[in-house]
Amino acid sequence: MEPRRRWLVLGLAALAVVALIAGGAVVITRLTGGDSPAGTPVAGPPSPSPIGTPTPSPSGPPRGATITGPLTLLLVGVDTRVSVPGWEPHSDAVLVLHVPKGLGRAYLFSLPRDLLVDIPAFPKSGYKGGRTKLTHSMSFGSRVPGKPKQPSTAQGYELLRSTVSGYTGLRIDAGAVLTFTGFDKLVNALGGVDIYVDQRVVSLHRKPDGKYRDSAPGGYTGPQQVYEKGNQHLNGWQALDYARQRYIAGGDYARQRHQQQLVRALARKILDEGLARQPERVDQVVAALGDTLVYVGGNRIVDLAYALGGVPENKFVLVGLPGSGVGKGSAYQGEQLTSEGRKFLGELRAGRADAYLAAHPKLVVKT
Repeated sequence: MEPRRRWLVLGLAALAVVALIAGGAVVITRLTGGDSPAGTPVAGPPSPSPIGTPTPSPSGPPRGATITGPLTLLLVGVDTRVSVPGWEPHSDAVLVLHVPKGLGRAYLFSLPRDLLVDIPAFPKSGYKGGRTKLTHSMSFGSRVPGKPKQPSTAQGYELLRSTVSGYTGLRIDAGAVLTFTGFDKLVNALGGVDIYVDQRVVSLHRKPDGKYRDSAPGGYTGPQQVYEKGNQHLNGWQALDYARQRYIAGGDYARQRHQQQLVRALARKILDEGLARQPERVDQVVAALGDTLVYVGGNRIVDLAYALGGVPENKFVLVGLPGSGVGKGSAYQGEQLTSEGRKFLGELRAGRADAYLAAHPKLVVKT
């Protein structure tokens, strides 16, 4: 299998970039640490394992041969404020990568962090269930009874996974959680990323030198970092900051588009530099991430990577699901997908996504 194809998987799943980058790298064994029963979380810092390239067993089928799809991966960017004791993780970016049966194509789409959803009861954390914003499902699920200052990101992911599965109707097979700190480290370890900024973006959080703006009543104060429209080279903090901004024209939907474009830009970076042929460089990237990446799934990630590695580059489709605000009077409650966006999910489950996107071309995100 061509290294370029194997590595495309990780690039297109930026929130799981190192985890899904593909079958021949030392990264895989460091992140999985062995087989797990389906649905059992594998979380925590990577465990050491020998450097080398996994190869198919001479007495068994090739890696990933038994995985035929459909597959759905949940990729999450988490806001964890490690300086605040007991801060509960919030899912600030939620991306879903769906690969239909046959593994011949893939669709990547985002769900708004403020999407109003039904969150099921979760006895592990004591949450009784309710209807609220999607981002809260991870924090509600992360609560560990008797340990108020020790929230569990892996446990929070479990509730988020159930919530996303219930909303989309898709079974989640595996996923990865990457903290903001991890994303920053990842981009820097790759030497920055080149991206086309499609609209002028003024940062709410950062100064031009990268330092955080000062807090003030009602918001922040001081000079602001600005990302001008056009081709830009972004370092770690800039890429993270750009992808986080939602108080811009287009709101959270523009932010989702920018996150997906950043995913594609990372993919190109990985492919253009031929990192698949540099295991030492990959090892360096993984070391930079440390425990800021959590993998949760059933199949070994190396097998997923091999199975998905044959998806042609031009068959990865970025989809932007339109939505609108929900509220009573002037009170904002959250977001909802439009009927066009909700219909896509049904067509995706039914295997008719291509025909639907052909009839609704504005849903396809251009890069």
